[in-house]
Amino acid sequence: MSSLASRIDADVLRKLAPKVSGKQAASQTAVITGFGAMLPKMLPYVGVITPLRIQHFLAQTAHESDGFSTSEEYASGAAYEGRKDLGNTEAGDGKRFKGRGPIQLTGRSNYRQFTAWMRSMQPDCPDFERKPELVAQWPWAGWAAAFFWNTRNINKLADDDNLVAITKVINGGRNGLEDRARYLSKAKAVVMPLAALDVPADDEFPVLRRGSQGEWVDRLQIALAATGFYLLAIDGDFGGGTEGAVKLFQRSRGLLVDGIAGPKTFSALSAYLPETED
Repeated sequence: MSSLASRIDADVLRKLAPKVSGKQAASQTAVITGFGAMLPKMLPYVGVITPLRIQHFLAQTAHESDGFSTSEEYASGAAYEGRKDLGNTEAGDGKRFKGRGPIQLTGRSNYRQFTAWMRSMQPDCPDFERKPELVAQWPWAGWAAAFFWNTRNINKLADDDNLVAITKVINGGRNGLEDRARYLSKAKAVVMPLAALDVPADDEFPVLRRGSQGEWVDRLQIALAATGFYLLAIDGDFGGGTEGAVKLFQRSRGLLVDGIAGPKTFSALSAYLPETED
């Protein structure tokens, strides 16, 4: 099991989603509890194990589930009636196969394909085409999100940090892009400290990540700028710009692209590092 994936749980989901009140509070608690309990096992099964993949998965599911407040689309599903591209060929299919699960699995075809995919792992699972309402229940809701992510090869887009492309696959366009971007920014802030726990420091170099500050961040920014490829403010604050530059540098050197500056990244930058101040 991925060490990072094992740390993605209900507590992480609570940090991502603003707490709701009123009638939705109980629903949000149920979604966060059910989904959070599944993630440590489910994420590695579909290869969502790197910081970027986890961050994008969390951002998309947070948006699609209205901040983890529902496992079923609020609309009736009538808008999908007659959608042959979704396999909705029988009267009532729009409402019957409305969006369910944290990525809002929609349409008869997807429910049929989800059943086949799930049965390759668990042969005795329900037939979701016959009982579509079960896709809103745990654990099936979570596995429906995993099925969609896996069968659409979204990990590859996450590796490129391509929010626009991922949103297009999930939603068909740019709907909710601003909200998805906010969730992604928050997911990066929440996940990076957890990811940094897997990067060992040594006696020569520290481990820096988004949110780090101080002289070592100054030195990192100066070194990245000195390579000639990155325009960075030297401000001692490891923000999104510095993280992006670290990722680009890591990719150019064949290192693990995680945006965390640890000993391997510093060693690759050693020729550009300024001396420490006395």
